[in-house]
Amino acid sequence: MTWRAPEIDRKPEPYVGDERTMLDGWLDYQRETLLLKCAGLTAEQLKIPSVQPSGLTLLGLVRHLAMVERWWFRIRAAGEDLDDLYCTEASPDGDLDDVADADAERDFATYAAEVTAARAAAAALSLDHTFVRRRRDGSADEMNVRWVYVHMIEEYARHNGHADLIRERIDGVTGD
Repeated sequence: MTWRAPEIDRKPEPYVGDERTMLDGWLDYQRETLLLKCAGLTAEQLKIPSVQPSGLTLLGLVRHLAMVERWWFRIRAAGEDLDDLYCTEASPDGDLDDVADADAERDFATYAAEVTAARAAAAALSLDHTFVRRRRDGSADEMNVRWVYVHMIEEYARHNGHADLIRERIDGVTGD
């Protein structure tokens, strides 16, 4: 039997709540939107690129966002000592680029596990919890968990726009 990306029952974003409830709710809405864009597609369809010259794929976006969840919530904000999921020195954009031989079912499971771990890491931290992000050029920025949430909502929203166009190219499905 051919594996297909699972169907998703996306919950609506919150309309009322405290700051943490709103941030968690909107981020979950964006997470579920990504999965909705992939729902029902085969592993091979998830590997179809958008349009030339771009090689962006839905599977690449799932892999990228799994990595971003790990990077911002777990490695940066929570200070966990973890390796990168897909990127290496030889392939710095392996999350997006190395999908031809990727296992979509495994990558979706990895994504789900990273979202679960990111939720747990974030829940253990105050929105005001600060950490230092060191840049490659040696500079550093002090940031807080609130910034991570806002950045992640923006990251998903941008990539969900890409996902919408890629899905339309694959099978004509459009929607919010």
